[in-house]
Amino acid sequence: MDWFVVFLIAGAAIAVWRIIYNVRNTSKSSEDDWDARMIERLRRSGVDPFKPVDVDFFVAVPTQEKAESIASRLRAEGFETDIRELRDSVDQSWSIHALKTLSLNVHAVREVSSRLRQLAEEAGGRYDGWAPGPGKPIS
Repeated sequence: MDWFVVFLIAGAAIAVWRIIYNVRNTSKSSEDDWDARMIERLRRSGVDPFKPVDVDFFVAVPTQEKAESIASRLRAEGFETDIRELRDSVDQSWSIHALKTLSLNVHAVREVSSRLRQLAEEAGGRYDGWAPGPGKPIS
């Protein structure tokens, strides 16, 4: 009877570990899956994935100083940037628009998204995602 209890406890521990492991992996991949789905939609709508296109990235931060700091760092990394005040937002009242020309492949977009997410978190802000530049269809 004692071995049965030990096996039962071990089995429960393994099940709990698998649940936690799967939940963590799902939460990490959900942000990246959005990038992959968006790129697939753009490819289906006729955008050539091998031809570089303008991609707009957006970050919101609480202060103008933090926005200017991030914009300066992004310009040094080859982005074109502009900053706008968001009058309707209480906690994230400044927006950074960063434009970069790149090929629409999942690796490149995930890399930029990860970098911008990191900068936003450091500044107490949030990364608001990306969209193809003007004139690019989204179906």
